[in-house]
Amino acid sequence: MYFILALLLSRITQGCDKKHHFRHHNRHLYHRDTAPIFPPILTPQEQILVSSFDNTSIASWSSYYSHKRNLAGESSTVPEWTASKWTEYGFDTRLDSYSTDHKPKDVYLNYPIHQSLTLKYSNGTTYNLTLEEPILEEDPTTNSPNRIPAFHGYSASGNVSAPYIYIGRATTQDLEHLITLNISLAGKIGLAKHGGPFRGTKLRNAQSFGLTGLLLFTDPSDDKEMAPPTYAPYPAGPARNPWSIQRGSVLDLSKYPGDPTTLGYASKEGVERRGMESLPGIPSLPLSWGEARGLLEGLEGWGVDEGGGGYYSGPSDAVLEMRNEMKGGIEWIHNAVGVVNGTEGGEVVVVGNHHDAWMVGGAGEFERVIDVGSGELADEELADPHSGSAILIELARAIGELLETGWRPKRTIVLCSWDAEEYGLVGSTEWVEEYTPWLKASAVSYLNIDVGVSGTIPDFNASPDLHSLITSTAQKVIWPHGENRTIYDVWEEISGEIDLLGAQSDYTAFVHRGGMSAMDIGTTRAPLDPIYHTHSNFDSYYWMTKFADPGFAMHKAIGQFLTLMLFHLVNDDVVPLEPANYGIEMQAWLEDLRKLVSSTNGTAAVIVEQLEDTITAFEEAARLFNAIRDAAVVSNDVRLIKELNRKARDFSREFINQGGLPGRPFYQHLLFAPGIDTGYRPVTFPGITEAVSVGNFTLANEYLGRTIKAVLAAASILAA
Repeated sequence: MYFILALLLSRITQGCDKKHHFRHHNRHLYHRDTAPIFPPILTPQEQILVSSFDNTSIASWSSYYSHKRNLAGESSTVPEWTASKWTEYGFDTRLDSYSTDHKPKDVYLNYPIHQSLTLKYSNGTTYNLTLEEPILEEDPTTNSPNRIPAFHGYSASGNVSAPYIYIGRATTQDLEHLITLNISLAGKIGLAKHGGPFRGTKLRNAQSFGLTGLLLFTDPSDDKEMAPPTYAPYPAGPARNPWSIQRGSVLDLSKYPGDPTTLGYASKEGVERRGMESLPGIPSLPLSWGEARGLLEGLEGWGVDEGGGGYYSGPSDAVLEMRNEMKGGIEWIHNAVGVVNGTEGGEVVVVGNHHDAWMVGGAGEFERVIDVGSGELADEELADPHSGSAILIELARAIGELLETGWRPKRTIVLCSWDAEEYGLVGSTEWVEEYTPWLKASAVSYLNIDVGVSGTIPDFNASPDLHSLITSTAQKVIWPHGENRTIYDVWEEISGEIDLLGAQSDYTAFVHRGGMSAMDIGTTRAPLDPIYHTHSNFDSYYWMTKFADPGFAMHKAIGQFLTLMLFHLVNDDVVPLEPANYGIEMQAWLEDLRKLVSSTNGTAAVIVEQLEDTITAFEEAARLFNAIRDAAVVSNDVRLIKELNRKARDFSREFINQGGLPGRPFYQHLLFAPGIDTGYRPVTFPGITEAVSVGNFTLANEYLGRTIKAVLAAASILAA
């Protein structure tokens, strides 16, 4: 096959290139090469979709979601309501529940029974931490009788009495550094701040270095300019309330998402349950800054001042008594699914958001703060899903209005409202594992809206083949803040980047198991945007309407963008995927790999030039593909266009390696994956990169060979 491909590529003319876009990086490279068009020119069908969005109805959907308790596994009320709204707008709906009525439940989850934390001083006095958030008179949901205790999903039960130490962000480097300073870690309770690795990765690190428990808090110094005394804390102002607590999962997400008892296969009634290797073995608790500050002050003058922010490492002569009692079991979760069948059949586009939340509220979502001066991104997980949930309901309503005109999509639309995302992408992962053969044969793309609205900067994360559609669609939606500007204008001015997909949300299984095209869309914070209180009771409807998006104008714009993306993916005669953008991205990733190999003195051991030749072959195949596709469009060769659509859909499946990445069989994408030491952030050429990083050049060469084979296989699909 590769010999035939080589012969074919040797005959390729340059042809007519499609417009490409920038790579995933931390530099702003993209500049508009044509004058902006305002107002955007829309087709009649696009105009119907855009005009269907209504701020008042979005506010209504947001109010419903953010006043319900919807902890994963507790109730089917919210997904049933979601499905009923989709039915109202013309979708055929059902609940995909990972169980059967009146039979044993089928997904492992755990819930808090009792948590306590007591500081015992050497003089015999004690201080009991509350582990609670205060009730705010201005914010009604903070006083809900259904509010959820502060805990970590999938945390281990345990009672620990030990000295405590501050360990920075609990990275491997932080812990190793403390050891070099002769700070003993074994047997201690760690106190760490959010930021950097995913919290489950922090816990894995703490456990591997011998700590017996972990406490996590959010440091307000990370908020930079948006802080007192310049800005008042919530609810009086937009800065962080120091008593907010970030709940969240501590699943080892960079190794296995989904049900920890069924790693790699769907969790259904009667399946074999295996060991829970993706769960931590030590207890953990979340803290507010207000209570963590007291613990940090208790370490002053003890150990070394090496943690950053002026915090001493400890340990002091005080002891923490930590109790974390959890109850785990097999529970019932519900994914709501809505379908509008396509006229041509055989292909689907899936759009998803999750409905479960850690609190009564969850009006915002994942936040990435952009430092406008440096252009760098600082990842922070933020709040919960209901800005995206409200947008997905409004998307269904807009599609319903278009259906009423007699329009039908060429490709089938599948809407999904996932359950148990917060515990570790459980609902979506189990669904993909169950339907992988069908999805690999049929799915054109997966569009995710977990982020929703969390700031004033458009934020795109996607596989490279969607870059062109993203940028063209962004030019069709008016941005609500500023005169005569589109989403594209704001994004291009401030960021101009489309990031890769790691493991931050429900696209994970679609991309890293199925090799499918995917996008995650939302907004992110500028430095002076209001602070989101991640997974806190303060991420509420009041906060959204008072500070984040009064009038729900940004909800409307992001929803219009997502709906137009879906419309073109299901309606265009030519599937709007651009394989050639993978070539540009791979060339950039190759440069990163070269630098890494050089920095580890592995240049002689890992011959990356072989990969360069392979990428060049892929680029030539993509150019040939584009030339043939352009000719097919000009000649209106319907049969050939359908075949080329299949190729555009399927070529990226070849990037999937059935054996997975080293030590991570779930993650199978050879071009990018969440980093083993980050949990969220993606790493490019992960099999090679992570092997080189630890000096295992034999393993690096093995994955170099696998990657070359995969890229050539993808090229052969495009060029055949």
